[in-house]
Amino acid sequence: MLNLPIAHALGARQDLPLPEWLFIWGAAVVLVASFVGLAVLWSRPRLEQPRSRPIPRQVSDFLLSMPIRIGLGLFSVALLLLVFYSGLEGTEAVTRNFAVTFVFVTFWLGVPIFSVLFGNVFAAVNPWRAIALATAWGFRAVAGQPPPAPLSYPRRLGRWPAALGLCGFLYLELISGFTPHSLAVASLLYSAITFLGMSLFGIERWLERGESFSVYFSMYGRLGAFAVERSGTRRRLVLRKPFTAVSGWAAGVPGSVALLVVAIGGTSFDGSREGLFRQPLGSLIDGLVNLGVSIDLAAKLGNTIFMLAVIGLVAAVFWLGLAGMRLEIKTQSLRELADLFAHAFIPIAFAYLLAHYFSLFTQQEQAQFSYLLSDPLGDGSDLFGTAGHEINYGVVGAAGIAYIQAGSIAFGHALGIALGHDKALALFRNTRRSINSQLFMLAAMIALSTFALLLLFKANG
Repeated sequence: MLNLPIAHALGARQDLPLPEWLFIWGAAVVLVASFVGLAVLWSRPRLEQPRSRPIPRQVSDFLLSMPIRIGLGLFSVALLLLVFYSGLEGTEAVTRNFAVTFVFVTFWLGVPIFSVLFGNVFAAVNPWRAIALATAWGFRAVAGQPPPAPLSYPRRLGRWPAALGLCGFLYLELISGFTPHSLAVASLLYSAITFLGMSLFGIERWLERGESFSVYFSMYGRLGAFAVERSGTRRRLVLRKPFTAVSGWAAGVPGSVALLVVAIGGTSFDGSREGLFRQPLGSLIDGLVNLGVSIDLAAKLGNTIFMLAVIGLVAAVFWLGLAGMRLEIKTQSLRELADLFAHAFIPIAFAYLLAHYFSLFTQQEQAQFSYLLSDPLGDGSDLFGTAGHEINYGVVGAAGIAYIQAGSIAFGHALGIALGHDKALALFRNTRRSINSQLFMLAAMIALSTFALLLLFKANG
């Protein structure tokens, strides 16, 4: 993932506590057992209507108060500026520059984890939103009215800009061969595009549809336990019943399926090129070099082709599952079924992210909040006295990593089956037809879980 000199992002294959085939078969058994259990015990929809209850008012008012919001905004903007500064002025060694680990580990991997636990936390710590809101406040103070949005966001665009932005981020991370300097330049360019989008279409509208990270993180936030709701003119923090806010995430919003498939496919590609597809990818790169293409360009072209191929493979599994479902649900088109059932793949996207990068996250966060924070430019400074800290690679053993990886894969797919079953019950109001409609999706889930586990165990084979 980052070419960091640490245990591989996918975790160690060596010293597995159980044979590989047992993990794979075990995951399949869990999915089949989950499907059977749902068929027997789950006879009415339980997750279709969001259910929540307000947390104590004093707590809610404090957490949503203006000083807290301003403080979080200033903190997030300071971190963004530190990314710019350390990337532009710091060392070009990716292992010693604060910007690299912050963007690709703390930000990219950490925010989804907190989103699943606590809801859409990125809305509170989005630096681009904080800057835009402060600018809008200044405009209102001078002009006496909020800044107008000159354009109406086209409905047909949906989440396509966010999906394309996510592809660009994955290319930067996995293929481009970035340096801290190029990462900072890309961050500045993305910030400019984000501010342009907010100025043209309105702050919240662009963040809801076009800004890649807001859309991506809020997708996981639908799984989270907390949310902010409006009661009249007042905002309040509520505690939600788990997984009741995720249904309908894709309904009527073009590009939602693309975003989800790119999220799953991008993580899968990062794992496959290190193990399962290493040999064919190497053969493709060698073939391009033999045709006269430079090694650097051949590597980028080969990796791009394989990334698109893996994303296409994930998309094919998704659409084949829907095509099988349509044999039972003939009244709905494939597009309508995609809108109805795409949310069932959100926990799978998170499971892939957690399984593939768990060891990387636990190890690099030690670096992030010790020597990288104390020496963000990598120039030998020691601001907080922790520049000499070393990573404890044994904080989680190989067996623990393997169980967490396999467990997250199995649980993510089992939850996806439950979400699909619940939606089918709401659609049919008939248990037998609901079960029949989900048989192909069960096969798709087993195929995806098997693929994910193969990627994990072949990575360092």
